[in-house]
Amino acid sequence: MLFQTCFRLDCGRLQCWFSQQCDMDECVLEPEIYVRAERLFRILLHYVTDFLVWEESLEPPEELQPLTKDNAYYCVLYNDEHHSYDHVIYTLQRSVNCDQAEAQTHTALIDKEGRRAVKRGTLRSCQQARDLIRSNSEHISLQPLRVEILHAAVMAHQTFVLRLGPWFQKIISYSVGFRQAFCQVALETTADGDQPCLISRLMLHDARMYKGARKIVHELIFCSMLMETEFKRLFAIQFTKYYKQLQKDFIIDDHERSISITALSVQIFTVPTLARQLIEEGNVIKVIVGTVMELLREHLDNNNRFFFLGYNSDKFSRIQIIFHDLRYILISKPSVWTEELQREFLEGFRDFLGLLKCMQGMEEVKRQFGQHIAVEPEWEAGFSLQIQLRHILAMFQDWCSSNDEILLLAFEECHKVLMQCNNQPFHREATNYHMLKHVLHIRPYKVSQEPVSIHLPISRLLAGLYVIMCRTRAVERLDNPERFDHTLLAEHPLRCVVLAAQVSAEMWRRNGISLVSQVYYYQDVKCRDEMYDKDIVMLQIAASKMDPNHFLMLVLLRFELFDYFKGSINKDQDELIQWNRLTEEMLYLLIVVIGERYVPGISQVTKEDVTMREVIHLLCIEPMAHSSLVKGLTENESHETGLESVITKVATFKKPGVSGHGLYGVKKERLVEFNPFFYHYSRSQHSKAEESQKKRRTHEGHDKALRPPMPPAFCPAFSSIVRLLSCDIIVHILRHTLQRAAEDRATHWTEAMIQRALHLIGQALLEEKTQLEDSTMEEVAFDFSLKARRIGSEHGKSVFLLLSKIKAVPSLEAQKDMVKWVLQMFEIVKCLREKSSPTASMSVDTTKPEESAQDKEKAERKRKADAAKLHRQKIMAQMSAMQKNFIESNKLLYDNMPESGTQGEPVATTASCAMEHSELCVAIGPQRGSSPAERELLTCILCQEEQEVAAQAPAMVLTACVQRSTVLTQCRGRIPANRADGTVTSYPLFMAPELAVGTHTGSCGHVMHATCWQKYFEAVQNMTRNRLHVELIIDLENGEYLCPLCKSLCNTVVPLIPFERLMFNYENAEIIGEHLTLSRWIQILTARIRGLKSVTQENDCNTEGSSVDGDPGLCGEGQADFRSILSYGVQEPRKFSDSILEMLVVCATTVHRVGLQTAPNELCPRVPIMAWNTCAFTIQAIENILQEESKSLFGSLQNRQLAGLKAIVQFSAAQRIKSSQAVIQRHFNDMLGVLLPAMGRKNTPSPLEVDFFHLLVGLVLSIPALYQEEAVDLQPSAVSSAYNHLHILHLVTMAHMLQVLVSSTDFPAVAGEETEESKAAAELYTTVSQHTERLIPDVSGISVAERVKRGIEPFLRCAALFFNCLTGVHPPEELFSTAVASQGQLEALCGYLALPSNLFQLFQVHRDTVTPLLKSWCGSLAVTKALKGKNQTVRYPRRRNRLVDLPEDYSALLNQASHFQCPKSTDDDRKHPTLCLFCGAILCSQSSCCLSQLDGEDVGACTAHAATCGAGVGMFLRIRECEIVLMASKTRGSTYPAPYLDDYGETDPHLGRGNPLHLCPERYKKLNQLWQQHCILEEIARSLEVVNVMFAFEWQML
Repeated sequence: MLFQTCFRLDCGRLQCWFSQQCDMDECVLEPEIYVRAERLFRILLHYVTDFLVWEESLEPPEELQPLTKDNAYYCVLYNDEHHSYDHVIYTLQRSVNCDQAEAQTHTALIDKEGRRAVKRGTLRSCQQARDLIRSNSEHISLQPLRVEILHAAVMAHQTFVLRLGPWFQKIISYSVGFRQAFCQVALETTADGDQPCLISRLMLHDARMYKGARKIVHELIFCSMLMETEFKRLFAIQFTKYYKQLQKDFIIDDHERSISITALSVQIFTVPTLARQLIEEGNVIKVIVGTVMELLREHLDNNNRFFFLGYNSDKFSRIQIIFHDLRYILISKPSVWTEELQREFLEGFRDFLGLLKCMQGMEEVKRQFGQHIAVEPEWEAGFSLQIQLRHILAMFQDWCSSNDEILLLAFEECHKVLMQCNNQPFHREATNYHMLKHVLHIRPYKVSQEPVSIHLPISRLLAGLYVIMCRTRAVERLDNPERFDHTLLAEHPLRCVVLAAQVSAEMWRRNGISLVSQVYYYQDVKCRDEMYDKDIVMLQIAASKMDPNHFLMLVLLRFELFDYFKGSINKDQDELIQWNRLTEEMLYLLIVVIGERYVPGISQVTKEDVTMREVIHLLCIEPMAHSSLVKGLTENESHETGLESVITKVATFKKPGVSGHGLYGVKKERLVEFNPFFYHYSRSQHSKAEESQKKRRTHEGHDKALRPPMPPAFCPAFSSIVRLLSCDIIVHILRHTLQRAAEDRATHWTEAMIQRALHLIGQALLEEKTQLEDSTMEEVAFDFSLKARRIGSEHGKSVFLLLSKIKAVPSLEAQKDMVKWVLQMFEIVKCLREKSSPTASMSVDTTKPEESAQDKEKAERKRKADAAKLHRQKIMAQMSAMQKNFIESNKLLYDNMPESGTQGEPVATTASCAMEHSELCVAIGPQRGSSPAERELLTCILCQEEQEVAAQAPAMVLTACVQRSTVLTQCRGRIPANRADGTVTSYPLFMAPELAVGTHTGSCGHVMHATCWQKYFEAVQNMTRNRLHVELIIDLENGEYLCPLCKSLCNTVVPLIPFERLMFNYENAEIIGEHLTLSRWIQILTARIRGLKSVTQENDCNTEGSSVDGDPGLCGEGQADFRSILSYGVQEPRKFSDSILEMLVVCATTVHRVGLQTAPNELCPRVPIMAWNTCAFTIQAIENILQEESKSLFGSLQNRQLAGLKAIVQFSAAQRIKSSQAVIQRHFNDMLGVLLPAMGRKNTPSPLEVDFFHLLVGLVLSIPALYQEEAVDLQPSAVSSAYNHLHILHLVTMAHMLQVLVSSTDFPAVAGEETEESKAAAELYTTVSQHTERLIPDVSGISVAERVKRGIEPFLRCAALFFNCLTGVHPPEELFSTAVASQGQLEALCGYLALPSNLFQLFQVHRDTVTPLLKSWCGSLAVTKALKGKNQTVRYPRRRNRLVDLPEDYSALLNQASHFQCPKSTDDDRKHPTLCLFCGAILCSQSSCCLSQLDGEDVGACTAHAATCGAGVGMFLRIRECEIVLMASKTRGSTYPAPYLDDYGETDPHLGRGNPLHLCPERYKKLNQLWQQHCILEEIARSLEVVNVMFAFEWQML
C-alpha cells in the first residue's frame, strides 16, 4: 500500500505522471509526497545495504525469515582473476559432478555476474562441495577459489536486492524530487554519528562485493548523487574521507579498477571547482600523497629511501593508479588563490616533497670491479614511479607559476628539503685543485668508485622552479640569493650526467644490463623532461652563477679528466680508450650547457618554438610519419605534444602510396637550425642525422661542414653562461684536444673529440661575432678569438695554429670542411675587431670551398663520362666482331642446309608454304599456326645448374600452391558439403555454372630439379620437427613448404613439360576437312564410343579371351566405323622420363586431395577430373583478374604467372598418361552427353547446369584417350587433334550461346541497322523460343546479338588462353592491346579460335546437325523449370566478385558496430563485431556465445563463416580494432593493416591515436587484388615468418 500511495503523484497532477508531459527538472514534489518517498527510500536502502554487505555466517532477521522453514542452502562460487576459465571448468567437473557444458555455463555466468550457485542441498552437502572446490582449485593455483555457503532465504533476498537496483533507477528518473530524496537518505548519518552513511557503507564494502552487486551500486551513484551538484559535493567529501581505506581495499582486491568504486575518482576530481573545494576543505592532495606513502612505507630502507627489491608487481601497479587521482586534482590550475587554497596547497606540496625525499638518491649503484654482478638489481619500479610522477611534477610547477608568492615559498621549501637529504655524501674533506693559476676548493668525489643514484627528483624540481622564477621575474624577489651553494646544487645532477657518460664509455659493463636500461630511460622521451633535461638546466644555473673556470674545473674533476688535461698520460690502452670516450662526452656536455637554450626562462622562447625545434631535428634524421613524430615528442598532462600547431610551419607532407604511410619532410629554409649535437639525439640518431645532412649538402653542391646554428640569446639571469666559451680553461681544453690530433697518435684522440672541439670553437666564434656586431662599445669583453691565437705554454702552439695543422691530418679528411669554415670564422671575427669590412677579404675565401667542391664534382663527372664513352666504344667493337662471326657461321649453315635440315622428320610441304603458315595466328583447326620450336634452358634455384626442359630429361618442377577458392562464386555461402565418409556429395565431373568452389593452382614461378626439391622437402621436414614456430607457418602433413627463394607458401610442384613439336601437313588437313564435317565427326565419335563400350563389356564377360567378333549383331555392321577415327591420322604418344611421370602423380594427388578435401589416392577415378578442373578454374581466375584490371588478354601476365599457367595446362594434358584409359574414356562419354543427349545418362545435367569452359577443357584433354588400342598406344596426329579441337569448340560454343540466351531475361535496347548477324541472331532466338514456348515481345535481333556476344566473351577469352598454353600458337596482335575496341577484340578472339566473326553463323553452317540438338537442349526439365522461375539461373556474363563496399568515413562503421547485437546473446557485454569483406555479414567474433561445431571441433563465428563463405579462406575487418584479419584455416591466420588512413596517411590499429579515418581506395583495391589473385595464404605465411611468436593465437576461436 505504501508503494502505491507514494508514487501516485509526481508534480501534483495525476495526468503528468502517466503522460510524461512535465519536465523532470521543473517538477517539484509536494512536501507530503517527498516525506513519504524519503521514508520509503530509507527503508529500502537500509534493506539493500544490509544484504549487499552480508556476511556468510549471519542469519536473516526474524521478520525476513520465510513463513515455511526451509533447510536448503546454496554453495556459491565467486569470481576471481587468479583462475582461468579452464581451471574453473575442471574444478566444477571434479567437485559437483556436472558435465562440461554445464560447467562452461556456470563459469561464463560467474565471470559475467560475479558469482553463481553451483549446488543446492543440505548444509552438509554444500560444505562437502565447498571443501572439494577449494581442494581441487588449490591443486591448480596456490590460491583456492572463493566459495561461500548461503541460506536459501539469504540468496532470495540478495536476488531481490539486485532487482531493486533497476527499480530505484527507474523511480528516481521520474522526478528531480525523488532523486534528491534518495540522495538525502543515502548521505544522511546516523543519530549517534558512529556509523557511516548508507552510501559510505556500500563504498567501504565494495571490494568484498561481487560483480553484479558492484554494478548495481555504481549505477545508483551515477544516476543519483553525480547528477546533483550539491549532493555530488557531499558525496565527494565522503569519498575523500574514506579515500585511504578505499584504496587499501582496492590494492588487495583482485578485480580490475573498472569495476571498483575507486574508479569514480575521475568523475569527482576532474571537476575544477570541486577539486579546489576538496583541497580547501579536505586537503585532498595531502590525503592522496599520504595514501601513497602509507602503501609504500614497507619499501623504505634504513635511510628512509625507497628500495623496491622483491616488490609485488601487481600490487605496485595498483598503487601507481593512485597517482592518476593526483593528476586529476591538479589538471586545472586556479586563476584566483584564496588564503585557504594557498595554505592547503602548500601543506599538500610539503607532503609531496616528503614523497620525493624518499626517492632522492634511492637505488644507488656502485661500479663493479673484477667480477660481473651476480644478480641484476631491481630498477623498473623506480622508473615506473618516475614516469607516473613526470606529469605531476610539471603540474605542481604549473600551479606554482600562477602565483609568485606560492612560487617563492615552494622554491624555499624545495631547497630546504634538498639540504636535508643525505644521499651520496662526501667521505673526504675539501681540498684545492690547481689549473692555469685557477684554484678550486672542493671535496673530492669519484663517480667510478663511490655510490651514485640516477633518481634526483628534488634537485630537478628545484631547477624547474628556478627557471619559472626567471621567466616570471620572481627571482628578483628571492631573499639573499647568495646563500645558495651552486656548486653543491650542481653536484648531484653532474654526477648523474657523468654516470651516463661512463656507461656510454663502457666503464660499467660489469654492472649488467639494468644500469644500461636506467641510463637509456634517463635520456628517453618518456622521462627526459623531468630527469636529463632538468639536470642540464641545473648545470646551466650553476654555470651562470659560478666562475666559469671553476665550473669547468668541477666538470673535469667529476669526469675524472682533471689529471688528463694537466698532461698526465697513462700507457694503459684500455684507460686511454676510456679517457677518449669521456673526453667526447665532456665536450658534448659543454656544447649542450652552452648551446641548449630552448627552454622558456633560459631564453626568450615559447613552448611552440621548443616543439618546432624538436620536430626539425627529428625530421633531419629522416622523413617521418606523424605517429613517429608524436612518439619522439614529450607529451603534457593532457597527452598532447603540440605537433599539430607547428608541423605546417616546419615540414611538408608527402601523401602515401598503396603501401607505407605519409611522410613529413623538413622545409629547406629550416635546415639552418639543425644542430648536429642536439641534446635529445640518441647515439644512433646523431649518426643518422649527421650522415643524412652531409649527403644532402653534397647533393646540393655545398661543403660537408655541419656548422653550429645561431642560438637565441640567454635571458639576463643566464647570460653569463657564455663566459664559459672565453675562459682560460676552455681554451686550454681545446688546445690540449687539438694538440693530440696534431701529433697524430692514434690512441690519444678520436675524430669525435675533434668534431666536438670544432663545434665548440664554432659556438665561441659565433657568439663573439654576434657580440661584435651588436655592440656599440669599443671593447667587447668576449675575447675567445684573441685567446685562441695566443701562443700557449704547450709546445708553443695556439688553437688557431693547431687548426691549420690538423687540416693536413689524413684521418681527419671528413672534418676538413669544418676546419675551413672555422678558420674563415676566425678571419671574419678578426675583421670585425679591426672594424674593417670582412666582405672584401672573405669574398674569395667564402666561395673557395664551394667552388673547389663544384670543380671537384665537375672533374669527377667528366672522368666518369670519358670512362663510360671508352667502355661503350669497346663494347661496340666487340659486338661488331661478334656480328661478323655470326654472319659467317650462318652462311656456312645455310650452305649445308639441304644435307642436314630435316633428318628423321617427314617433309610434308615446301619451305615457302611452311613459312607462310607459320605466320598464321590460329590456335585450332586446319589453319592452325605452328608451335614454338626453341629450346628452353632453365636454372635450378637450389643447385644453380642449367638444364633443358625435355620430355625424356630428368624432371624440372615449378613450386605451386593448390587451394580451394570461392573468388568466382555466384552463390556465396552455398558450398557443397562432404559426407561423413569424406566423399563429396556432387560428382566433380561437371562444374556447376555458379562456380561455388573451384580449385586454384598458382605458382611463384621458381624452378627446381625434382630431385633437388625432394631433398629440400625432406630437409624441411627434419628441421621443422625441431622448431615449434615453423609448425605454425607450414603444415607438413599436407605437404606444405616455403619456396626456397621467395618464401611463398607451396604445397606441391608442377612438372615442366615442353610443347609437343608436331609437323602439321596443311595439304592433308585441307583434304581431311572436306570429309570430316561436324556431322561426320559426331558419327565417327559415336561409333568409336559404342565400339569401345562393346569391347569393354565383352572383355568383362569373356574371361577366356574371346574375340569381339563373337556378336555379329553388335559389331558386324559398325566394325569399320569403330576404327574409322584412326584413319584421319594417328601417331605414337609422347614418352616421358620416369621422374616426370612421378611428378605428374605428386601434383595430381595434391590437386585431388585439396580440391575434394579427401585422403590422397592416386588410383581414384576423380584424379584426372580434378586436374582438368584446376586447369579450367585457374584460367578463369586469371581472365577475371585481367578483365577486372582492364588489362589485355595477352602480354599482361608476369613471366611467373605465364610460366605457371603453361605448366598447369601441360600437366593437365599429360594427366591421361598416368590414368586408366578406360576411366578417361568414360569421363569423355559422360561429358559428351551434355552436348549429345543421345550419348548421355539419366543424371546427365542439362546445358543450363554446366560451366561450359570446364566442359571444354575436359573434352579437349580427354579425347586422345579414344585413340587407345588394346595392342598399341596411339594418340591423334596434329591434324586429327586440330579437327577434334575445332569441332569440340564449335559444339561447346553453340551450347554456351544457347545457355546465355535462355538464361537472359533482359535484352539491351540497341539501335542500329539490321545486319546478317542480327538476322541470324533473330532466327536463333525465334527457334529457341519455339522450342521453349517462351517469347519476349519487342526483342530485336540486334539486342539478341549484343546480349549473346557480351555473355560469351569471357568464355572465348578463357578458351584463347587455354589453347595458347596448350598449343603455343602465337595470338594476334589485337589481343596484346587494350586500345582495340570491344568488337575488334571479339573478332580477334574468333579468328584465333577458328570461329566465324559472326558467331550465329555456326547455327547456319551446322544447321542439319544442330537443329535436333537444339530441340533436345531446350526440352530438358531444367530449362523448363528455369524459364518458369522455379530454378535460379546464372546470368552471363557472370557477376565479377569484389570485396564489399566500405563507407568512406570510418565512424560510419563504428556506428554500425555500436548497434550490433549478437544473434545468440541478449546481454550488453562488449562484443567484437567483425565484418566479412567477401559478403558483408557482421559476425560476433572471439565470443563463447557464437561457438559452433566444424569437423567435430568448437570454432568461432569467423572460422565457421569462412568455411562456408570462402572455402576456409577469410578476410575480416575487426571494426573496433580497425584491423584486417586474414584466415586460411582453423589454425592459421594473421593481421593486416586496415585500408583506412588518417589525415597523416597512417593506419590506426586498435584505434590507439583516435584520429578521424577515411577509406583509401588504392589500399582497398590492393586488398581486393590480394583476394582475387589467391595470395591470402602467401600473405599469412610471410606474416608468420616475420612475426616470430612462441605461442600461437587460437585462430579457430575467432
